[in-house]
This record gives sequence, structure tokens and C-alpha cells, in this order.
Amino acid sequence: MSNPLATTDEVILPDANLLTTEDDTPVDNFASAKQQRLLVSSLYSSLTGSTFLAEANVGIYHAVSQPAIVPDMFVSLDVQVPADWWEKPNRCYLVWNFGKPPEVVLEIVSNRVGGELTSKLQTYAQMRAGYCIVYDPATQLGEQPLYLYELRGWHYVEQSELWLEPMGIGLTLWQGEFEGRQDTWLRWYDAQGHILLTGDEKAEQERQRAEQEHQRAEQEHQRAEQERQRAEQERQRAERLAELLKAQGIDPGDLSGL
Repeated sequence: MSNPLATTDEVILPDANLLTTEDDTPVDNFASAKQQRLLVSSLYSSLTGSTFLAEANVGIYHAVSQPAIVPDMFVSLDVQVPADWWEKPNRCYLVWNFGKPPEVVLEIVSNRVGGELTSKLQTYAQMRAGYCIVYDPATQLGEQPLYLYELRGWHYVEQSELWLEPMGIGLTLWQGEFEGRQDTWLRWYDAQGHILLTGDEKAEQERQRAEQEHQRAEQEHQRAEQERQRAEQERQRAERLAELLKAQGIDPGDLSGL
């Protein structure tokens, strides 16, 4: 006899082939695109010993009956994209396939109608993302440019400290140049307070170190050459003095004990 509860207990997952995994519609502006690239690339170049997935503008399906939500960036720990990532079920983040929601979702505010502090915040709480970051560089939603929310129970609570404990990193606003653009950027930093660098920044830092080492070696070479020249000058002076003494009939050796 069949179990009458079998059909009600069964979870019917949607056919991934019917899901919209990409729509090929460019929706971001230059500033947001650069900011996303900076956040993602610095994680991959700095957290080299960790397993995680960080992406920008990739859809997340968190519930069978809900459409995908596309954060500007997300980070999911201890997961990786399957090797066959061109297969339809692996093209975006299906929570039921990865077995967990991302720990961090991030939104960059471009206008006042995106719902970053209202509807999207509610959706991310339903999705059970541990942290939601809202970066509002032009302060269109309020007086502060950066919001960090931590999931407590079923709701987000705004945090005053911009630190993400599961990742062991924090967030800060940083003045500097990225990809030829001088501006204020949202950056990650580690427990020692060091900014997480991109691969290009690490390469430039290494180039500068190598140049400094080259300059120090060149300075040492110059000092050694100066010492050699001084020693040679002293030798030549001693020889000239000895010749003068000999010309006057004085043996220079007789003066060695004086």
C-alpha cells in the first residue's frame, strides 16, 4: 500500500533547463562594473588558500516558486562551480544544488528605485544570506554610503562594525586608483588592517620592491666603488710620499716606527 504522504512530502524542483540563467542584457554602469571587478578580483588574488565562490551579476535561485535575484556581487564559502559549468543547471547559483545560500550578498546603489534597503533586503533575508551589504556611493538613499546587515533569526540587523566574521575580513572606503581611475572605492581588508590587493596591485607592489632592491644594491655598489677609489688615492699618496723621501735620501722604512 502506498504512503498517502509521499506526494505531499516530496519536493519537486524546477527543471533547470527552463530557468533563465542569463538574459544577455547589459544593465550596469561603468562605476558599478569597475567596483564589482575590484571586489571580486581582490578576493581571488588574496584569499588563495580558501575555497569560495565570488561572482558579480550572476543570478541566484533561492526558492522553487521565486524568480532569480541578481546581486551586484555575492560570496559563498566552501563551494565551487562544477567542472561542466556550461551545462544549464550550472550556469547560475541554484541554492538547492549548492546546498546553501551565499554568506554575503552586495548591492551597489545606482538610483532610488532599486529597493536595496526594502524589497531586496527582504528577499535576501528570505534567502538566508548571512550578510547583506548595500553600498550607496552617491548617498541617494540616506546620509551614509555604506550599510552592513547581519541576519539575526529571520531578519537583518544593521551593524556598526563593518566586519564579516565568517570570512575574517572587513570593509572600508579607500581613496586611490584602480584601473586608471582615481576615486573612492569599497575595499576588503584583513584582520591586520591590510587592504586586500588585486593581482595587478600585487605585481606593482612587487615591481616597486624589486626596484627598491635594485636601487639599494646600486647604492651599495657606489659606496664600495667610492671606498675603493679612496683606498687607491691613499695608496697613490703613500707612494708619492715614499718617492719624495727617497729623493731626499730618507728611507721610508726608518719612519715606520715614528
